[in-house]
Amino acid sequence: MALPSVRSEVRVAILLLSVLSASLVGAGQDSGSAIPAESRPCVDCHAFEFMQRALQDLKKTAYSLDTRTETLLLRAEKRGLCDCFHAIH
Repeated sequence: MALPSVRSEVRVAILLLSVLSASLVGAGQDSGSAIPAESRPCVDCHAFEFMQRALQDLKKTAYSLDTRTETLLLRAEKRGLCDCFHAIH
């Protein structure tokens, strides 16, 4: 159930990066509003930070899914052992 949310997070990240790159291309084409490179924020740094945060969110989601899977497997094993024990006695 959490898997679609991971996919949606990735889609949002891709969408934001494409919007960011499109705005940079559009800004570069405006001849009257050029901002000197020294005063512009480092776009690569901001994109890297954004992707780093997105990766951390994905890692947390993956860990959560892994933990839930382990819990469900342990419950299934316990249930199987209990059923087996009751069938013997």
